[in-house]
Amino acid sequence: MTRKNAAPNTNLTLPVSPETMWRMTALARFWFSPIYLGLENVRKERPCLYVGNHTIYGVLDIPLYMARLYRDKGVVLRGLGDHFHYRVPLWREFVTQFGSVHGTPENCDALMDAGEHVMVFPGGGREVCKRKGEAYKLVWKNRTGFARLAIAHGYPILPMASVGPDNAYTILLDADDFLESLPGRLATSFGPVRRLLRDGEAVPPIARGIGPTLIPRPERFYFSFGRPIPTRAYRGRENDPDALMELRKKVEDSIHQQMGRLLLLREQDTDKGLLRRILTRL
Repeated sequence: MTRKNAAPNTNLTLPVSPETMWRMTALARFWFSPIYLGLENVRKERPCLYVGNHTIYGVLDIPLYMARLYRDKGVVLRGLGDHFHYRVPLWREFVTQFGSVHGTPENCDALMDAGEHVMVFPGGGREVCKRKGEAYKLVWKNRTGFARLAIAHGYPILPMASVGPDNAYTILLDADDFLESLPGRLATSFGPVRRLLRDGEAVPPIARGIGPTLIPRPERFYFSFGRPIPTRAYRGRENDPDALMELRKKVEDSIHQQMGRLLLLREQDTDKGLLRRILTRL
């Protein structure tokens, strides 16, 4: 099924059923044993723009956000995905099944016009491609596009946070290491390669999970959904840089506060099981 008001050349298909999505995340839920806070702030009848922090690689936690809200709240989170996701065969079909679309302003406009719940990570690919020491750090640069679209459509912004994924891996080499190496300097000396790598911003880290493998350690994931931030007070100011930065700051502050609470909860959580405690130390 495709929305009638979809943007031109855009596929805004509905995802799989709630039951199917829940089954598709069974292994991840078993492995990461997620805990959710603030679900009372999510209401199906109140569409919001969900804005969160991107964790390493950007794929471990997002399906768990979506599956829980879809099954328990009837909310279809329509993720605005990086164009890279749609260049990979099979993977693009997977993210489409979860309701994600190409992350363009036109697609966001179409989703908001349709009254959808929309999810975006302003840090984008740069925040996914973590450097050493960047766990749970927002890397948004000067981006305010999400605030502009929320104001233009009168959409509340629901800040959300995720803690756990950045502890599931240990970064061995990051983009800075690559760019400073001889292969990195040679690769980025070619314009097409440099543009593909976005001047180093799209270079994923080389990390290890359990032992020397890429299997993520079974760290428990902690999710939080904050109180929606209304945008009505900014009506008509979607092109005002001061208004955009002010709204963005409110969202950042909420995400930082939520991450702080989740990190404290993680530190105090003793109900993780013996096997999980052993595997997370490898």
